[in-house]
Amino acid sequence: MSRIKNIFLVGGVFACCMFGARAADLTATAHVNVTSDTAATAKNMALDEARRQVIIDALSPYSDAGALRRAVGAEKASVLTTLVESSSIGGEKQSDTTYSANITMTLNRAAARNWMVAHDVQNWLGDGNDSGNESWVVVTLENRLPDWSRVRKIATDAGIDLNTKTINGNQMSVRVPASKRATLTAALRDAGWRYQDRDGVLYIFK
Repeated sequence: MSRIKNIFLVGGVFACCMFGARAADLTATAHVNVTSDTAATAKNMALDEARRQVIIDALSPYSDAGALRRAVGAEKASVLTTLVESSSIGGEKQSDTTYSANITMTLNRAAARNWMVAHDVQNWLGDGNDSGNESWVVVTLENRLPDWSRVRKIATDAGIDLNTKTINGNQMSVRVPASKRATLTAALRDAGWRYQDRDGVLYIFK
């Protein structure tokens, strides 16, 4: 049996949606330090762990993070490799039994989205061809005016204009550029809001 020491810290994560028509930059960096029987085995293990952590960190802002982690944990390394578009290694060090490096990977947007859909991971990544379209967003407010003010500020801080369409009691229906839906979802989630996709309509609620 291999003796494994895996110190895995994730830093420099650059998973963000760019404003305008640019797609999400699904790039993240993992710092790995793995010890096994041989340096070659340690390197293979490090690359696999880095790949899994990068996928989780790069896609979590645009998906159900819990479902994503479960799917990544159960997936074969050979399948996860197909989600990676490019990679680079810096600060590489190795001995007879240890391998450490800073591993940066960029995911393929279409492959990542298709994989999440195939594994029932709810996500808002989009297909990358939505720059000219709009998406419906329905916001349910507990305290109408204060909550709506908070939602508008969150959207404004994220560089998104909310196009209000209907007001029905404590429920507001708005339209946002489809290319910015993932950015809005991530910003609202970070602020403590929950969300759910229902047939392409994004529902936001406390």
